[in-house]
Amino acid sequence: MAPVFATGFGTRALTSGPGRASAPGALDGGTAGRGPGRGGRLGAAAVALTTSALFAAALPASQAAAADPVPRIDLKVLVVDDGGSAVAAVTSELRSTGVPYSVLDLGDPGRPKIDATFLSDIVSGRPRARYQGVVLPNEAPFGSDSAGTAEQAALVEYEKRFGVRQVDAYTWAHPGVGLDYTSEGGWSGTLDGTAAAVTAAGRSGPFGYLDGALAFEDNAPEISESYGYLARPREGFTSYVDAPVPGGEGRASLLGEYAHDGRRELVVTFAYNQHQRQFRLLARGIVEWLTQGVHLGQSRNYFSVHIDDVFAPDARWDTERNCTPGDIDCTGGAGEQAPDIRMTAADAQYAAQWQRTSGLTLDMVYNAGAGEEWKAENGGTDALTTQLLADRAQYRWVNHTYTHPFLGCVQDVSVVPWQCSKDAAGNTRWMSRAEISAQIRDNHNWAVNKGISVDRTELVTGEHSGLRTLPQQPVDNPNLAPALADNGVRWIASDNSREPQQRPVGSALTVPRHPMNVYYNVGTAAEMADEYNWIYTSRADGGSGICETNPASTCLDEPLDVATGYGTYIVPQEARIALGHIVANDPRPHYVHQSNLAEGRILYPVLDRILDDYRTLFADNTPLVNPRHRDAGTELGRRAAWQSALDAGRVTAYRIGTTVTVQAPNGVDVPVTAPEGTRKQLLLGTSAFGTAYAGQRSAWTQPAVLLPASTPLRRSCAGGPGWSAPTPGGRPGCVAAAPPRRAGGTSRARPFDLSTLRPSDPQTSVRQHRHAQGDTAR
Repeated sequence: MAPVFATGFGTRALTSGPGRASAPGALDGGTAGRGPGRGGRLGAAAVALTTSALFAAALPASQAAAADPVPRIDLKVLVVDDGGSAVAAVTSELRSTGVPYSVLDLGDPGRPKIDATFLSDIVSGRPRARYQGVVLPNEAPFGSDSAGTAEQAALVEYEKRFGVRQVDAYTWAHPGVGLDYTSEGGWSGTLDGTAAAVTAAGRSGPFGYLDGALAFEDNAPEISESYGYLARPREGFTSYVDAPVPGGEGRASLLGEYAHDGRRELVVTFAYNQHQRQFRLLARGIVEWLTQGVHLGQSRNYFSVHIDDVFAPDARWDTERNCTPGDIDCTGGAGEQAPDIRMTAADAQYAAQWQRTSGLTLDMVYNAGAGEEWKAENGGTDALTTQLLADRAQYRWVNHTYTHPFLGCVQDVSVVPWQCSKDAAGNTRWMSRAEISAQIRDNHNWAVNKGISVDRTELVTGEHSGLRTLPQQPVDNPNLAPALADNGVRWIASDNSREPQQRPVGSALTVPRHPMNVYYNVGTAAEMADEYNWIYTSRADGGSGICETNPASTCLDEPLDVATGYGTYIVPQEARIALGHIVANDPRPHYVHQSNLAEGRILYPVLDRILDDYRTLFADNTPLVNPRHRDAGTELGRRAAWQSALDAGRVTAYRIGTTVTVQAPNGVDVPVTAPEGTRKQLLLGTSAFGTAYAGQRSAWTQPAVLLPASTPLRRSCAGGPGWSAPTPGGRPGCVAAAPPRRAGGTSRARPFDLSTLRPSDPQTSVRQHRHAQGDTAR
């Protein structure tokens, strides 16, 4: 069971960007692909990051027989693409993690043919393997004619010679992949809802980050979402994921390792796509198995929740008029307007207690001026503010502007939808730099004066305003970037449903946030279900019909029961979506509003479901990472810089015996993952490399602070003497003594094997109600 939370994050070169596998001697790129044995492990190694500096790390030792000369293995994966969704899913994981890869498109008549020259060559008198792992659509995708069998034979020989592993992304059960036919005590069919599990071998190997239970999704009972083959292993096959045989006896494999003929294949016998939870849970392990635990790139499970509008009141949904009073399109109606929704002191006390119990730190995104206005209008006292200030050290705080105004163009609300106002010359009227700056400055100063620890580099504007807002405002307010610079803002929030990619705003960068379908204008579960019905039901069923006209949305089959629909449908739906972001290595925060902590406190069932599901799925070595606003932005920025370096052909990485060398541009942080026991070589001595996560060690490494590539270390390492293979500069580096080696084959201090992907084929369908563009929040 995973604890919650961790607070830290901790040649044409290799690329995980768009490209195609090239002929020998050409420059390799990478791109996405598609398509349907327990092994020796890499030995002790030093890792060197060069160009700006040398980074050395001693990995756990190996018993592998030394070749003379030791071959060079490039840290890049070959993806053979047949257009299927299984290969696409594996490729998406490689790209998300930051692993370099090249794609060979089987449908391209001009593609290079796989032969010995394509796969390997000689560099400086040393044999070179161009790829550290191979992803195939299935075990034999090249065809049965002479050309296809020649390519298959060349790949087999290559894998034997260099100890390279192969993933069969999706195949059927038969003896050729180490399994009995399904007619021999197995089964084939739809796996929706199947209660699979990671086996003991899987948990002690590549899937040690999972607790064991692995249920297949069943989001729409009337639709077949995943097909598969349950089969019994033959000699040489080790199952890592299995399930009970329906109508039969015992359990059978869905994913495992087939060791045979001097090679190792990871065999997946169920269909999947990159979004299905069963794949997302297994994807990390597949990459670790394929790369033998040493690769560029890293991955975490992130979860942060921003509570917007703290101190401010939020307007309430009108269940009779199906709109929110105060909005320009909410007209008509008689009588008094329903009271706004605002937290009370008791709600604040509950939030602090829930946070202590759950272990999840909330980010309070506050509007101090709106709170002061409410106080002035309500007798001059405010128990909520008093309570939140008393508990201020328990939360993280983010500036949301003083009174939450719209920071973009001056809005003309005399028309629906609103438009940007124009001056007499026809130019757009904008909120001024001084007004924007005052909103940021006054809110920050209020917090500082109240003893709140707040980072002036972080900002969330009201409605993400100031940034472009389509269709009415297609560009940023030109006064926004200068105002951000005036106040030292480096990280400004954006709406992920509108702008999913980070981008610059002057000297600042956006931090896209995921809107949750827990609306800003509801305080009870019944109000939430009522508004959800309005948005997600057809006109024939009494809804708005938005779901019928918006291509990004789908309609409910029938309206939810307003008394029970929130708990029975919306909570599990929103928890599933958020968990999907978590297990996809996505650091983007989620956001809701203070109204969701008030009255019915409807946010907590969603958060509790997310955390409970996570703890059930993941082992203690894989805690949730809870980054604050700036950390999420930093992570996205690092990834973008890394991807740019890969795409520009400015990264080279390879392994020679016990040394891994990575050459990258100055100023680019390099993500590296290695086994437990890895030591980092510093100028004086060594230290543990990276941060422990999911059974591995990983980190973003900054070579500039480490040992210069041209500097020799002429001394013994702490813990034992040793010298690395020559660095690119031609000088040796010091390598700490590795942990004791295990007898009988290559080994590491900690065994780890296979990683698993979630498969899908063209018949697989995943159905969910999608959010309309933007959130219904402000």
